[in-house]
Amino acid sequence: MARHRSSGPPPGAGPDRGRGPERGAVTAELAVGLPVVVLLLVAVLTLTAASTAQMRALDAARAGARAYAIGEDDATVRQAVARVGGQDAELTVDRDESWVRVTVTRPVVGGWFASAPVRATGEATAWVEP
Repeated sequence: MARHRSSGPPPGAGPDRGRGPERGAVTAELAVGLPVVVLLLVAVLTLTAASTAQMRALDAARAGARAYAIGEDDATVRQAVARVGGQDAELTVDRDESWVRVTVTRPVVGGWFASAPVRATGEATAWVEP
């Protein structure tokens, strides 16, 4: 009498047997895909840092223009710009008869990379009260 066997794998066949060229495909795909994912993450973080630096520069320029408009002295305006834009923010003031234009430039990233050529600039104009 013949015995019927189940339709499973033959005895001694492990989970990795019989795959042939597919073996190691996940490792190769990971080796190719991981640098792409890291590069994409760096790009997103750089854009986020640039956006934040731009907003801080613009807010600092607005604070400086507002301070000049109400008659504050240069030292007070520089303190306001440094408080909003950071200690590494650079202030440029252009005065007209009744208008003041404040431009603030700051690095996109701080620390060791603060000397990088990528900088954010914000500009604000205000009418100077008499």
